[in-house]
Amino acid sequence: MGGQTLRRVLIIQTAFLGDVILATGLVEKIHQHYPDTEIDFLLRKGNESLLENHPIINEIIIFNKSETKYLNLLKVIRKIRHKKYDLIANIQRYFTTGIITIFSNAAITIGFDKNPLSYFFSKKIKHDFDGYHEIERNHELIAWFTDNNPAKPRLYPQKKNLEKVARYQDNSYICIAPASVWFTKQFPVEKWLELISKITLHIQVYLIGGPDDYLLCEEICKKSKSTQVSNLCGAIDLLDTAALMGGAVLNIVNDSAPMHIASAMNAPTCAIYCSTLPALGYGPLSAESRIVEIKEHLYCRPCGIHGRKNCPEGHFRCAYDINIEEIIEMINNKIKK
Repeated sequence: MGGQTLRRVLIIQTAFLGDVILATGLVEKIHQHYPDTEIDFLLRKGNESLLENHPIINEIIIFNKSETKYLNLLKVIRKIRHKKYDLIANIQRYFTTGIITIFSNAAITIGFDKNPLSYFFSKKIKHDFDGYHEIERNHELIAWFTDNNPAKPRLYPQKKNLEKVARYQDNSYICIAPASVWFTKQFPVEKWLELISKITLHIQVYLIGGPDDYLLCEEICKKSKSTQVSNLCGAIDLLDTAALMGGAVLNIVNDSAPMHIASAMNAPTCAIYCSTLPALGYGPLSAESRIVEIKEHLYCRPCGIHGRKNCPEGHFRCAYDINIEEIIEMINNKIKK
């Protein structure tokens, strides 16, 4: 920082849950180099419980995008200006966060060149999808005043979270997160049922997700007709889920937020990729992780960076043609250890 004091920093990431989790790598890295710096975090309403009682983050600022967006935008800008940040790192590449950044009155503002208002930032960093993981892209925003080694994301379940999930941890268990915001990222119900039916060794299976995922998980639970399968959607919150995944023998997930939760807990992960590709830069980061995807090259894959609401070609082969034996092998190897 060229001798400049770094008293107060704001990180802006108002995208989806998984993006917020990956952005915690910046929190970790800045704290490593500047342990006395106050680090605040701006996120969208609905994601704040993820960072509840975070031991490094000083304050969570919530931006409510869904109700009176522009009035709330003005309120957020006023609050940020009042805080007088020494530095703001804006991970988002969209106009609204660009507005927040340029009107923040921060001493230094940093963001990606793809933000339409990046011309007005103190520093703009090239954003590149090719060959980089998201934590590496994010790290470029702060590499110039920290170091060249990205920090992994991390979540901090509290004592109350650990106590809440303890009742589910008497025996070994697997967590399955079957849902995704995007249809083409979601392994089909039929494939989940096929997978569950082939788990021959006795082990508890917990279906996890948010309250909105309850019906999907209940369908899988009932159709599986297995006494080993339990639906925990809506019964535990985000940090409870992180605590549960942290103690699992294996976490089987889509390319979605639960995969990033597993990464932040460094928990064993089997990540199933349907329409998207790990090469886009959002793959699992756990020390013990494996990616399962279709072996055949499909002309239509990927059909988008973030997935789609339906398969554009109508066949969804990127999901239905995945061989689940790879997953069964990983489960068996983990259980037998």
